Amino acid sequence: MTRISAIAAALLAAVLFGATTPFAKQLLAQIPPALLAGLLYLGSGCGLFAIRLIRDRGWRAANLKRDEYRWLGGAILSGGVIAPVLLMIGLASIAANTASLLLNLEAVFTALIAWWIFKENAGPRIVLGMAAVVAGGVVLAWPRSMMGSDVAGVLCIAGACVCWAIDNNLTRKVSTGDSLFLAGSKGLVAGIVNTTLAVSMGATIGEWRVVGAAMTIGLFGYGVSLVLFVLALRGLGTARTGAYFSIAPFVGALIAGVAFGETIATVTLLAGALMGIGVVLHLTERHSHAHWHSAMSHDHPHTHDEHHQHPHDFPWDGKEPHVHPHRHEPLRHSHAHYPDIHHRHDHAVETDLIPPSSER
Repeated sequence: MTRISAIAAALLAAVLFGATTPFAKQLLAQIPPALLAGLLYLGSGCGLFAIRLIRDRGWRAANLKRDEYRWLGGAILSGGVIAPVLLMIGLASIAANTASLLLNLEAVFTALIAWWIFKENAGPRIVLGMAAVVAGGVVLAWPRSMMGSDVAGVLCIAGACVCWAIDNNLTRKVSTGDSLFLAGSKGLVAGIVNTTLAVSMGATIGEWRVVGAAMTIGLFGYGVSLVLFVLALRGLGTARTGAYFSIAPFVGALIAGVAFGETIATVTLLAGALMGIGVVLHLTERHSHAHWHSAMSHDHPHTHDEHHQHPHDFPWDGKEPHVHPHRHEPLRHSHAHYPDIHHRHDHAVETDLIPPSSER
């Protein structure tokens, strides 16, 4: 995946996810929050696995390594089970446009975790771009949107953002895997768990027309959006993908105003301009230095570029991109790059000079 296609995937993922909040808000009058969270993810999981079965003409193994299932499990728990319930509880007590704007916190928490815990590199342009995007969210959300908001609702949505930030960083660890399998697994597990818990606590399913609407919203807003997000993670890394994805609250606020009549003040244009500046700063970033590639083996769609010069031990028709397990030998070179799946190296001076001693 090229950088441009990865950016496009991140932005489209943001649009789909951003649209979910105001549409889900309309269903809360008919579906309890915990049950709605379950149905949104259930629609995502069922829909994506159906698409995967059609694509592969049957079931195909995911080819994840044993330790990768732990990362996936953590992502499912934090982002698939806990976060959506917190979001739906928050939505029940505050306006959809306020909730959409609060979701800007996800990008901040995602970047902080990526930089401080997972040591993803970030230059001044990336930090400034992130600051511009966040400033846009602050302009929209403070103080107008926060006045009269329920504190508990605000805290619930902030908690959801923390959980999704953890999810984003854990998903990066398995982003070379089949994106349909990763997103579908999260949807199916989270959907079954949350729906079962909601029903056991007394929630009733209600009209199937409403259930179908919730699951359809979930398929596109949580399912397809997450597939695109995983694809973006491969090419951009966590912090940069999170920055592009942070336009989602702006999209949600616009839809809440245009489609559902919630008030949109003129500051929306200023906020949009700030977010646009942040995106442009990210688009114009250039990061280049001599670096080592560790020896590693993985499986993902690829073309035979400078990072994929390997033999094939099976008949190959020459078509690209294609998918098969392959190994990368240690390699040192210099070119513009981003923290994608092939560039997750340290940035200490000595790593540019000494070949890595272990696989990453």
